[in-house]
Amino acid sequence: MAEVYDCSESSQLLTGTRMARQAIGRGELIVMPTDTVYGVAADAFTPAAVQRLLDAKGRDRTSPPPVLIPGTATLHALAAEVPEPVNRLAEAFWPGALTIVLRANPALDWDLGETGGTVALRIPDNPLAIELLQETGPLAVSSANLTGQPAAQTAAAAKEMLEDSVSVYLEDGPRTSGGVSSTIVDATQVTEDGGTIGILRHGGVSQEAISQLLPEITVEDRTGA
Repeated sequence: MAEVYDCSESSQLLTGTRMARQAIGRGELIVMPTDTVYGVAADAFTPAAVQRLLDAKGRDRTSPPPVLIPGTATLHALAAEVPEPVNRLAEAFWPGALTIVLRANPALDWDLGETGGTVALRIPDNPLAIELLQETGPLAVSSANLTGQPAAQTAAAAKEMLEDSVSVYLEDGPRTSGGVSSTIVDATQVTEDGGTIGILRHGGVSQEAISQLLPEITVEDRTGA
């Protein structure tokens, strides 16, 4: 049976994070806190684990999960290229509620689903998440809920939906984002001196803030809203 660890208690925090690392190493799923909502996570470089994540949520390969990373050095390792405006975007809003879609490094041996050669990357603004990512490496992470259900604000709420499809639940208290997820932007058409950014999902970082930061970039709303 899946275990829930209360990370507000030091002994459970140490045990829980150790068990979470071991579960990731075995290709299993964990639920972890982020700065926005709770996420269900798998080793990004273990295709069977990523498929297990999609199955747990009731999704298919046309909905590949984003990848959480511990720092900007990993951004440069996972992306094929990172133009200067994207660097500015990352410096301004990471760690935080912004997911950046870029062309993936073609040398990487992974399978996140039908990505079209891209990868969606984010650094979460949560110390426990960052510490875990520093130890596990990049994790494929999607909101900890069944598709069509509200994103979980606690690990306990995630367990009600995902049950034993997840091996370890790390409880870090209710999220304070009010259920607001990260903004997702398509930066695959950004060049060194211009280009276009597409807003794919509105969230914690506003379109206006991105436009103000990158006046040379055309920022388009592609959400259909």
